[in-house]
Amino acid sequence: MPNTSIHEWTLLEAAQNIREGKISSRELTKAVLDRISAVDPKINSYVTVLSEEAMAAAAACDEEQAKGSLRGPLHGVPIGLKDLFCTRGVRTTCGSRTLADFIPPYDATVVEKVLSSGAVILGKHNMDEFAMGASTETSWFGPSRNPWKLSHIPGGSSGGTAAAVAASLCFAGVGTDSGGSIRQPASFCGVVGMKPTYGRVSRYGMIAFASSLDQGGPLTRSVADAAALLGVIAGHDPMDSTSVNLPVSDYLCAADKPVKGMRIGLPKEYFEVEGLDSGVKAAVERALKGLTDQGASVVEVSLPHTGYALSVYHLIAPAEASSNLAHYDGVRYGYKPEGVQGFAEMMSKARAELFGDEVKRRIMIGTYALSAGYYDAFYLKAQKVRTLIRRDFEEAFQKADVLLTPTAPVTAVKLGGETSDPLTMYRIDELTLPCNLAGIPGISVPCGFSPGGLPIGAQLLAGHFREETLFTAASAIERAFSLPRVAPAFQAD
Repeated sequence: MPNTSIHEWTLLEAAQNIREGKISSRELTKAVLDRISAVDPKINSYVTVLSEEAMAAAAACDEEQAKGSLRGPLHGVPIGLKDLFCTRGVRTTCGSRTLADFIPPYDATVVEKVLSSGAVILGKHNMDEFAMGASTETSWFGPSRNPWKLSHIPGGSSGGTAAAVAASLCFAGVGTDSGGSIRQPASFCGVVGMKPTYGRVSRYGMIAFASSLDQGGPLTRSVADAAALLGVIAGHDPMDSTSVNLPVSDYLCAADKPVKGMRIGLPKEYFEVEGLDSGVKAAVERALKGLTDQGASVVEVSLPHTGYALSVYHLIAPAEASSNLAHYDGVRYGYKPEGVQGFAEMMSKARAELFGDEVKRRIMIGTYALSAGYYDAFYLKAQKVRTLIRRDFEEAFQKADVLLTPTAPVTAVKLGGETSDPLTMYRIDELTLPCNLAGIPGISVPCGFSPGGLPIGAQLLAGHFREETLFTAASAIERAFSLPRVAPAFQAD
């Protein structure tokens, strides 16, 4: 085996070492489970750890390999899942008390694909309740912490997954992104996070927040790992009516291509946003230099409706959430209150007792926006502006192959600090959510650190189903920097 600790391996390195017989899946899985026991009490990245199930799955992988059979490219490698992908026989909480004991009778399509690839599922990662949050502090199971600085947030809503990857408590994770929930925590935790084009990854069995925005994607410690994992989970699914029937490209091959001749667009609005940290801006400018040093060219583009995206998102997403969460009524799912008379009282009590403040806030906003007399003024108008935002991107991609921006305007903030103000937290996702409104793919790749030692991510955006272009550009940024794979406090034992 390499001299580096197994906890510093990438997903692909782990898979290769298993294939070559340098380590067994059981040995690798046991090492990561031991690390979870030792480290995760400090981070709280997992809601459920499947110790016995993972070891049994690893043993099965070893037995199959001994007979000369490998299930797929991730055979025997332990990974984790955000706790909103339904897993048969394993509780799926969505970070909420509402579903604290919910055990699905089926696997999400993403879960089926991960299992078919041969991966071993270690457990389910912590998240903001029903994916509504930007810090993982709205979780019923307590906040996750940033492995680079435990006093700070890991981001959200896929904060548990990003933290677990950064602390090497799994070799990769699958999260979801409705407005930046993969890319923003990836930036805050110093890992790679990819949001594919809407419809690229099946949403079947993924508990919905905002149905026209949600999309599953990988969180990993390298761009190549993200490419490999996306190749596993992407593809058409007849169980999901929003799934697009297009071939899955060779993303891993795209990660090895040069960027010479690629046109990098700089949307000026993203660099003029209020509150953009000077250190973040400088780090992204260094990422740009890394691209141009490798032969890429720079063009300036404009996305004039960017300033409306935050308001548009916080009308459309709550409206869809209000509809999606209507069936959590104390009858069909989760907790059922006692001592109530009639359905109305039961539903009111169940929702009042079980939903957290942020979920209640968004349900009320969404219900208001959809109500008679306000639908045209708010929801319909927001959808019209959404179309303008999408057209802005289409025009920009006529001039540029990819767009380069900061992933977030700031680095990770302290737990319980600015997060107590909802409007401040909403602005943290200001640079990621236009991507969801337009349905285009985006990736966050580490590009440096703040003076205080917190990671900074650069965001790359491309046209619909141009994930290969993003992996090519992201790999070039990765090559331009020599950054640690694992948070220093949690590197080799």
